[in-house]
Amino acid sequence: QAHLVESGGGLVQPGGSLTLSCAATGFTVDSYAMNWYRQVPVRERELVAAIMRTGDEPHYADSVRDRFIISRDNAKNSATLQMDPLKPEDTAVYYCHATCAAPPHIAPAVCSEFEYWGQGTQVTVSS
Repeated sequence: QAHLVESGGGLVQPGGSLTLSCAATGFTVDSYAMNWYRQVPVRERELVAAIMRTGDEPHYADSVRDRFIISRDNAKNSATLQMDPLKPEDTAVYYCHATCAAPPHIAPAVCSEFEYWGQGTQVTVSS
């Protein structure tokens, strides 16, 4: 069954770093934009970073720009989010998300589903 699996979350002190990984199984990420979201209780899920199929022009939320780096490795069917330095307000559950970014006329042939979500990984920044 196709799905995404995140790893790399944990507890870290303010100023520390973490690298989150997202592995896709059951489908190939080549035709998908890869995104990282985060969510804290009673708030909506927030888009943190996004990267298109070719890795060009990554997008970052203002709150993480210049601290987080999103990357992808289509050969390894994966994406990564490097976070450094971390702040207490970065505490959240982080979700990997893949959304079909193929042109509409070929999307049905190369995207098995429009989108996939991972199960989430907890990141806690605290002293």
